[in-house]
This record gives sequence, structure tokens and C-alpha cells, in this order.
Amino acid sequence: MSFDSATPLIAVDIGNTRIKLGLFDQPPTDRALPMPSRVLDLPAQAWDPARVVAWLPPKQLWPQWRVASVNRPAAAHWVQWLERHVTTPAGTPVVANILTSRDFPIAVEVEHPDRVGADRLSAAAAANRLRQSDRAAIVIDFGSAVTVDLVSADGKFCGGAILPGIDLSARALHEFTDLLPLVTLSDLTNPPSALGNSTVTAIRGGLFWSVVGAVRELTAQLSSRLSPSPEVFLTGGAAAHFATVLDLKARYEPHLVLSGIALGERGA
Repeated sequence: MSFDSATPLIAVDIGNTRIKLGLFDQPPTDRALPMPSRVLDLPAQAWDPARVVAWLPPKQLWPQWRVASVNRPAAAHWVQWLERHVTTPAGTPVVANILTSRDFPIAVEVEHPDRVGADRLSAAAAANRLRQSDRAAIVIDFGSAVTVDLVSADGKFCGGAILPGIDLSARALHEFTDLLPLVTLSDLTNPPSALGNSTVTAIRGGLFWSVVGAVRELTAQLSSRLSPSPEVFLTGGAAAHFATVLDLKARYEPHLVLSGIALGERGA
């Protein structure tokens, strides 16, 4: 089901650490992506319901709801709250449609399509709309996990690679060693030096540049047999930290996943 200014859409991206909501109230034109007019960013745990209610559009412009999730407990909690506490103008409960691999406008050519994370498929569907018709696309999403995925030149999701994100790796170093401190992504306001002169700076450099190196190598390997070379799209909460140092001539799209959810075919 499409959407327009009279029937807007709310896309919900439920991840392992964050929940993002995007309000889409203007349909896209041609091959442009639908873009959210406003976004709400919440923690996946202990989010404030009052913030959600205050953020919602007026009831006379009541939206469709589409949800994509890689965090099943958080998604179940979200949908349960929504159906219990938010109603339509007619007073009926809101129905939130949880998208599956079959709901995205992209063919999925992997062994188990239903096991691919909805965030990966959302981003791939959005990149598929943006890419040049004769070029493949590589989609790099910097979240709790970092994913590097390939969309073929004929518009198919072909799979890719998954590796731990910085926060996940930092937590592993802290929890599975005796003396290493916890370093968070918020500590990386600038690209750190590869030469750390303390334990903390050594961890920062190791975490940051290991992700950069892995993404560069994975992108090179995925690109090696493709001609013309694929377009590269970056997205995810940590993407801004890496966009300036990857040197991949990449296009940064902060709302790629939300836009892909808005493109989903299942309507409310």
C-alpha cells in the first residue's frame, strides 16, 4: 500500500540497541527514496512512552505502521504497547505490520531468505532504488553489527558479510578479560591514532581501524569481479564516524533502513 500526505506512514526500525521511528508524509517521485520528515531515536530498552505519544502526528492524519526488527523481544514489547495504548481516530487499536523478507521490493537470493535481518533487506531495497541501473551496489550498515551486503546489477540481494560493531567488540574485550576497560563508540569523536600510548587509546585504535580494514577488504573482494564497479552506500548509527576515512567514494544515507521499510509492500 502506498502512502501520501492524507495517509502518512510510520516506519519503525527495531534494532538490538536502538529503535528508530520515521514519519513519511510525502510520497517519493521517480526513483527518489521516500524520506522521513522527522525521526525519533529511542533506546531499545526502557524507552519513554510519553516521547512516542508526543512525537506522533495529529490523529486526523493517522498513519499506516510498518515495522522491521532484528530484536524479537523488543519488537514484541513494542507492538504490544502500541496495540494497547495507541488508537486510531475511530477508537480501534493500531495494527502494526511486521515486515518479512517477502514484503520488500527486492528479490532475495540466499539460502534462507526468511533468516536475513530485516534491517539488511530494508537497506538493500532502498539502495536498489538509488543505484544506477547498470551497476551493482554494496551496502554497508554500521550498527551493533556491521554488515557489508551486495545488491546485483539486476536488482537482487545476494548476501554479504557480518562482523561485530565497535560497541559489541568493546564489550567483549571488557567482559572476557580481567583488566581491559570498557570503551564506547561515544569516545570516538575523531578517528583515533593507530599508535595507542595507553590501554584505552590502544583499544580505541584497535577497534576503530579493525572495522575500517575489514570493511575496505570486504568491499574490495565483493567488487573484484564486478564491472563496472559497484556503487557503495553507507548507513547506520556509526556510519558518520567512518565515512571520512574509508576512501570508498561512498554515498552516506543516514535513513536508508527507514526508507527501505517505507518501500515495504505490506500496508496497514
